[in-house]
Amino acid sequence: MSGAAGRVVVGVGGSLGSLAALRAGAEEARRGGRRLVAVIAWEPPEGEYLYLRHPDRAWAAHWQDDARRRLDEAFAEAFGGVPEGVEVRCAAVRGRPGPALCALAHRPGDLLVVGARRGARWAPVRRYVRRRAVCAVLTVPAPRPPKGAARELRRARAADFALRV
Repeated sequence: MSGAAGRVVVGVGGSLGSLAALRAGAEEARRGGRRLVAVIAWEPPEGEYLYLRHPDRAWAAHWQDDARRRLDEAFAEAFGGVPEGVEVRCAAVRGRPGPALCALAHRPGDLLVVGARRGARWAPVRRYVRRRAVCAVLTVPAPRPPKGAARELRRARAADFALRV
């Protein structure tokens, strides 16, 4: 199924923009008979420098598993599971998102798909991939919230979200 045209590489991070990018990437892959490569990049929460000073394989494995779980959750949220009619490969890559995405979408025939939060003109990952990717880059905006939702959320208090029994 993975055609000579290259792959569709999608950056997934859990935001609404990345979920929209995942949906758009799956549609592009389905339409072109390409493989969909969903990528989530991760780093140790204390940063690579501190981790290298005190390495702990079990700690790194924990964060690798957490990244894979978040990738699975993104597919569940976007499609209810793995989309049908598309060959899918998932990758939890240790590293910064921009370099990780560009390293995987390294062929000129690939398509790199990233999400965009509404109102954020040049987020660091998008800026990085637009400058350094050797393939085409598709930026997918996050869906618009329902009219009036932002105003209602600004008025919300913590008590509004408490469980009532």
